Amino acid sequence: MSGTRGGVGRMVAMGIGLAVAVLLLIAGEAKAGRYAVAQCGWYVGADADWADTTGGAKFRSDGYCVPPPGVDPFDGAHLKSFTRDGQGTVSGTRFGRWRWTAPPGTGITQIRGTWWHALHDGLEQRVGAIDWSGGFNPFLSAATTDTTPRDFVAGFPTPVAAIEDRLLCARADGKWCSVDPGSWSALRALTITVEDPVPPFAAIAGEIGAGGWRRGSQDADFSAGDSAGGGIRYGETSFDGARVDLTEYPCAKALIGSEWRATQMRPCLSSVSGHAAIDTTRFSDGVHTLRHCATDFAGNVGCSPDWPIYVDNNAPAHPRDLTLAGGESWRRVNDFDLSWVNPEQGPASPIWGAYWQITGPAGYDSGVRFAGGREIAALGDCSVPRPGLYALRLWLRDEAGNDNPTSALTLPLRFDDVPPGVAFAVSGSADVPDQIRAAVSDGHSGPASGTISYRPLSAGVWTELPTKLQVEGGPGKATLLARTPELAPGTYVFQAEAVDGAGNEATTTLRADGTEMAVRKLPPAVAPSRTPTSAKPAPRSKTRLFARLRGGHGRGEALTVPFAAPALLSGRLTRADGAGIGGHQLRVVSRPSRGALAKVAVATVTTGDRGGFELRLGPGPSRRLAVVFPGDEGLERARRDSLDLRVRSGISLDASPLALKTGQMVRLSGNVRGRGAALPRRGKLVAIQYLEAATGRWRPVLVTRTDHGGRFRARYRFRYVSGSASIRLRATALAEERWPYAPGSSRPVTVRVSG
Repeated sequence: MSGTRGGVGRMVAMGIGLAVAVLLLIAGEAKAGRYAVAQCGWYVGADADWADTTGGAKFRSDGYCVPPPGVDPFDGAHLKSFTRDGQGTVSGTRFGRWRWTAPPGTGITQIRGTWWHALHDGLEQRVGAIDWSGGFNPFLSAATTDTTPRDFVAGFPTPVAAIEDRLLCARADGKWCSVDPGSWSALRALTITVEDPVPPFAAIAGEIGAGGWRRGSQDADFSAGDSAGGGIRYGETSFDGARVDLTEYPCAKALIGSEWRATQMRPCLSSVSGHAAIDTTRFSDGVHTLRHCATDFAGNVGCSPDWPIYVDNNAPAHPRDLTLAGGESWRRVNDFDLSWVNPEQGPASPIWGAYWQITGPAGYDSGVRFAGGREIAALGDCSVPRPGLYALRLWLRDEAGNDNPTSALTLPLRFDDVPPGVAFAVSGSADVPDQIRAAVSDGHSGPASGTISYRPLSAGVWTELPTKLQVEGGPGKATLLARTPELAPGTYVFQAEAVDGAGNEATTTLRADGTEMAVRKLPPAVAPSRTPTSAKPAPRSKTRLFARLRGGHGRGEALTVPFAAPALLSGRLTRADGAGIGGHQLRVVSRPSRGALAKVAVATVTTGDRGGFELRLGPGPSRRLAVVFPGDEGLERARRDSLDLRVRSGISLDASPLALKTGQMVRLSGNVRGRGAALPRRGKLVAIQYLEAATGRWRPVLVTRTDHGGRFRARYRFRYVSGSASIRLRATALAEERWPYAPGSSRPVTVRVSG
């Protein structure tokens, strides 16, 4: 009877095996990942728990799965359940068991293994599946002794929660089985297939994902989790699909028959994290895609969303068409504005700033300075510490922070606000010379032009002589030469005016020794004779002349007024003791700045009772004024030079539209007014500027030129405004050689841009 029961058990096992084979063919089409778990064999232990439903009174366990190295890996290997000796009987339905439980979120789809047993008096070995409700469904059962290890296989179309091997008293509750002789059941060489349908999740963060343009080595922090599965086996970070980092995490596994099998039901960690340094220099400039993927032990893959990473590791090329507003010649205004065209960046980051450095005489070095701003293409308000020739180097930086000083371009900055020195030559003879000579010196821009004029000592208008500037005497030195005119008898005063290369002017009537440059022409019949000491003329009283400018909101020896605004010249003529000298006529000489159409003009004004005077100066270009008291027989001559009236340029600005979206273009137009001045041949330089809120300073946006009528038009596209912004713009007519006006700005206009 027992032999028949054992044979039936083997036949049942074979039938189940055939059914399982068919189920495996069906299950093989599933998409979910799977992995195999090796137990009790191949030098692998067992990840199973054992229990006794009698509370430990009737059954016991024994396990030996890992023989010594070098021994047959299955030699003596077993997981057994025994009845306890000396216990007599065990009640029906009671059992001792081994259980293998699938990790949360997974299920067991197949088991292969080897079983054998020694069974007596109603005790059976049953191997079965635990369904999700906790029910036990045996697929192997034996009630007779068979101590020959035999293989089995079983598959489950619907994955099950656990596998149990029971040594069971297979009689009804209330009945019993004898445990004398003792019974036992055994398993080994188990391969449990676990189905894992849920992929892991993966995430990536760190410096590389902080936004903006990245360069060099960037830190990436990644993590992954597989709380419902076999755990994370691999983590892989890729850039544009190319692997840049691979991490294999520790898992309980063994290489069996060229296949990695788990040695625990959950072989790997359920939560992992890591760090990698990604070298962005391996990739081209532009936008790339970053992704981190995790693979669990079943082969399921979960990936983070693709992150766009903006890479730029190359510095911009040198600026194009670097231009200095007003040209590169000498100037007497310490204000330099330059503009350029940015090189095309292609897929790389846009231009986001410029570095500049000024070097010059006596080892001067401004140090490297930075002007920020996206797509910046102009630099304004540069200055130098003192007159001289300087060099400005400029190179660009992109938004990623790349710059290359060796790509710098250099512009000369020539500044000279020092008037030239001029003095008539000292003559040791009382005779009228054939030629009038005045020495001119200028250590920076050098002598450029000059005139010699004369007039009678008593009064009159200055008469300009044909004058030649002759360069001689070394660098920065020259001589003004004029032939002495035909003079009627009398005393004449000569005046020399010199202009240097920057437009600075100097005027004198003195010789190098400080004496007045006066020439006396005697009548032909009168021979020179010495005046007896007793016949010397009475000495003339010394005089003082005070003068200043007023207008707008200022006053002083130098004054700047708005375009078309008048100014007032006022002052006082006094004796040396401060007493006013009234009723005397003064001459006011107005010399327009270079580039003005007007000529030198002379006006007269008479002092009041107390020596005061006022003269209204009408609108016009910038000019330099001198006030002269010619003197008389009782009063010495007095003169007040170098009163500088600067007039700002007149300019207007219109913008259309006044409200626009990011990426749209604003049209800018306006007009430069040139009362009393000719516009430069190539048009007047105009800078469009915006008000930087953080500093309160006006920054250049672009530089353009007017047409011959003074009109200008330009366009500007707002590319990088996010949110909404109110941007104040103005147009400024820049300082320029032969433009007789100071820099002047239009009324601001406000443009509203929304992203």
